[in-house]
Amino acid sequence: MLRKGKVKVAAFLFDLDGTLVDTEAVWTKAIVDFVVSHGGRTTYREILPTVIGRNWLDIDRSLHERFPELGDSTPMHDAIELRKHYNRRAGDPRAMRIESSIRFFTRVAEIAPCAIVSGSPRDDVARAAALCGIASGVKLILGAGDYPRGKPDPSGYLRAAELLGVAPADCVVIEDSTVGVQSGVAAGMRVVALDRSTLAKQSFSGETWLVKDLSEIDIAKEFA
Repeated sequence: MLRKGKVKVAAFLFDLDGTLVDTEAVWTKAIVDFVVSHGGRTTYREILPTVIGRNWLDIDRSLHERFPELGDSTPMHDAIELRKHYNRRAGDPRAMRIESSIRFFTRVAEIAPCAIVSGSPRDDVARAAALCGIASGVKLILGAGDYPRGKPDPSGYLRAAELLGVAPADCVVIEDSTVGVQSGVAAGMRVVALDRSTLAKQSFSGETWLVKDLSEIDIAKEFA
């Protein structure tokens, strides 16, 4: 972990998929099923890079560009259909919780407001927060469509800071993907890069902290 001294934090801004819940593998498999159900051909390995850290609107746009079999359906229509494939793939949702990340969230929520800035549809983010038992501690949720451009663009994190009424430089972002870390850094925020590497190796640059698990961070020493 990179030590940069004790930080006074105005807000903690969390990614969701891969950071608080382990859902990206299931979503990837569901997307393969979705494409195949429309007559397309693809594999888990081909779809995975399209999913990790990405905004649903960007994912859906990419799918339509690659698979004309999907026709001219809208992102909302596709999300509804995809949810059915996801539900068939998902096991016990409690098993997808990243418990150490949830404990970290619960503790830092006592220090400063916490938000979730995700590329998933906002309803999915709200369901995940409830699953993790942190819904009451989430001051703001931003999902796909709530900000202009998906990660690595910084607009999602900048919008969260604006709505919370805090300076970007006083925010700490918690991310697990290359594009997510790039987004937080581009927003001028300090970033915790969570290098879990459970699906595909990520490449980080510009982060303030680099950890394999959020339990590695000594919250009392790192944050004022």
